[in-house]
Amino acid sequence: MRIQDLHILPKFNDGWSYLYLEHCRIDQEEQAIAIHRETGKVAVPCANLSLLMLGPGVSITHAAVLVLSDHGCLIAWCGEEGVRFYASGMGETRTAANFLHQARMWADDQSRMQVVRRLYQLRFSEKFAPDLTLRQIRGLEGIRVREAYAKAAKETGVPWSGRNYQRNNWTKTDPVNRALSAANACLYGICHAAIISAGFSPTLGFIHTGRMLSFVYDVADIYKAEITIPVAFRTAATETESLERKVRIACRDQFLQKRLLKRIIPDIQSALMLSPNQVKEAELLDQDPTSPGSLWDPEVGEVEAGRIQPLDPDKPKLNLPGG
Repeated sequence: MRIQDLHILPKFNDGWSYLYLEHCRIDQEEQAIAIHRETGKVAVPCANLSLLMLGPGVSITHAAVLVLSDHGCLIAWCGEEGVRFYASGMGETRTAANFLHQARMWADDQSRMQVVRRLYQLRFSEKFAPDLTLRQIRGLEGIRVREAYAKAAKETGVPWSGRNYQRNNWTKTDPVNRALSAANACLYGICHAAIISAGFSPTLGFIHTGRMLSFVYDVADIYKAEITIPVAFRTAATETESLERKVRIACRDQFLQKRLLKRIIPDIQSALMLSPNQVKEAELLDQDPTSPGSLWDPEVGEVEAGRIQPLDPDKPKLNLPGG
């Protein structure tokens, strides 16, 4: 049975963070999915799953995709160990209210600058002066990130010579850089799922620009110094075998401990200056997923869609073909 009322779905912040799979077959099992591997079958309830990451060697049935979509789980097709992103499905949100607000903030230079400053401010534990220029803020952010790397290296004893990895020669990259890439890939996936779930666009970035995941990078950068950098260094200091897998497990634990799922959407709403009334209106619009939405009108803004519109009596009649 397809779910028609999206408000009976669990909220994004009540869900599990993510599940990464590779080299398996996935099909539907009632309102869950079944994962088939050489070792046997595992049933996974998808009602609370926020993100399913599909790595190499996965085949998935149409029915499984349907049940995941019905339960608001974002499906992302990614590369080995989750460090590349190829494609994604659709989240549970049907209204475009949040996306349209994001587009308005992005299209105006003044409001875009306000959002940029708020995104940077979310990364800092202290307030920065309101008269700082964007270049000065970027400089402070660069110092903050370098200090985060230096602190993690000192605490773990892992040598650090800078962020550097070879995407086309993954095994030649040093362990800590591989760990950072794997950790960030998990973070990008979760932030992407949150953005889609809330009806925002992953493309319209404010700090980052020109990529299909620019806004994902904007949001993920809020949490890197707090979560993925320490996780990557701690894991690289103690693990040598199956490093990327252990990084993903450590990230999943930290996402839970730091209550990341409960923070992402409120942080996005704060950065984009969405008022409580706007948030409530967007939620109400989602109550009817079968609605065709509205029609744009240059004079009145929006008119009701899905019905034949009467002619304006104050306007001259049109001579339509056929009488």
